[in-house]
Amino acid sequence: MITATFHMEGSRIVSFQVEGHSGLADAGEDILCAAVTSAVRLVECAVNDVLGLEASVKTRPEKALISLKLPGGLGQTNESTCQTLLTGMMLYFTQLQEEYPDNIIVMEV
Repeated sequence: MITATFHMEGSRIVSFQVEGHSGLADAGEDILCAAVTSAVRLVECAVNDVLGLEASVKTRPEKALISLKLPGGLGQTNESTCQTLLTGMMLYFTQLQEEYPDNIIVMEV
């Protein structure tokens, strides 16, 4: 099962962690894992490469884990953009959870 955890400070998403495999299909053929991985990589590229921020990204391939933590002191524009990206990803994962309830869980902590 994929576990996507979004860490909150009030209504603000400050970080997320995604861990595990969906088990929906064999490796390389799993559409749910591919969808989740693609969304995570898009957000990471948008935050770090497009916006030029230095969000902390940690990976542990042996656990199929990736996490991203936003840096502090973001200006209003970057904060708004990051929140839009992270909220959109959380909503997307929640919709995937509705379609595949045995394969992905989304949590806010």
